[in-house]
Amino acid sequence: MGGDLGPSEVVQALKLAFTEFPELCPITLVGDEAVLRPLLAAQGLSSHPKLTVHHAAETVLPTDEVMTVVKRKRDASMLRAIELVRDGSAAAVVSTGNTKILVAAGTLKLRTLQGVERPALAPVIPRDQGHFILIDAGANPDCRAEHLVHNAILGKHYCQLELGVANPRIGLLTIGTEEGKGNGLINATHDALKRLGGLVNYVGPIEGFQIFSNHVDVVVCDGFTGNICLKSWESLSKFFRNELRSQLSASPVRKLGAWISRGAFVGLRRRIQPERYGGAPLLGLRGTVIKAHGSANRFSLKNAIHDASEFVRVDLNHRIEADIARAQAILAPAESKP
Repeated sequence: MGGDLGPSEVVQALKLAFTEFPELCPITLVGDEAVLRPLLAAQGLSSHPKLTVHHAAETVLPTDEVMTVVKRKRDASMLRAIELVRDGSAAAVVSTGNTKILVAAGTLKLRTLQGVERPALAPVIPRDQGHFILIDAGANPDCRAEHLVHNAILGKHYCQLELGVANPRIGLLTIGTEEGKGNGLINATHDALKRLGGLVNYVGPIEGFQIFSNHVDVVVCDGFTGNICLKSWESLSKFFRNELRSQLSASPVRKLGAWISRGAFVGLRRRIQPERYGGAPLLGLRGTVIKAHGSANRFSLKNAIHDASEFVRVDLNHRIEADIARAQAILAPAESKP
């Protein structure tokens, strides 16, 4: 109910998802029935065998604060959807709503996996010859070294699932690749990741200019740094797109050149379009939560729904918990080991 394009776009996404992915898990649409039922009827989905509607009278707004929603908007669609996962009636949540409240409510109601203290957002971003996982993109701005170690493990498993990379290369984002370059958090994390050995394929610290080269498959950072990276990339991408459009329409000759090269421009747009990966999973919770962009369109939402279904199919969380336990055993202080 809280996306920029409204619930009609979500219903269109459902229709696309059911058509394109026959193996899709059953879907529960959570929101105001009075709004949703006519939209479903218009798309011929009223009696779809894999679709049910769960009524929720309230909606989380972009301006809402966490405690206001938790205490006073208990019938908000976002909270009801998370509670369905908590109670076992659903296995995953896809939401376009307020990120801060989604992270807080997901953590409060679902709790984190065994050994994981903080969840992390992990969007997929294009780079040279492929894509990479950025983790964390904003869920946990204030980190300790163990949180970043957990991010590396979470990112590894998500990269294996989403990008199909068998042994993802893990890089730690910092200001220089020399040993000891960076703040205390980075140095402590660097030492811990080296001690993990083959548990993660840690290739060392990386700098900002290496992010978009084919250097690593997972970029590990705190949520403060990651959120700035993500929004800077999105802003820069829009700038170049608008600037290119302006330059190519500046004269008849340039317009002709643009027409001749239109195939290349279409290919570039498809290469960097955000719709290919519909949302960023909030990894580390006892249940799957996928945060779609507030402005996500039906194609982006369709892919987010499919991603949620795939999370359920592969049971990713059990794999993550096993590796977290191994990491804790490796990194435990010597005096605490038998």
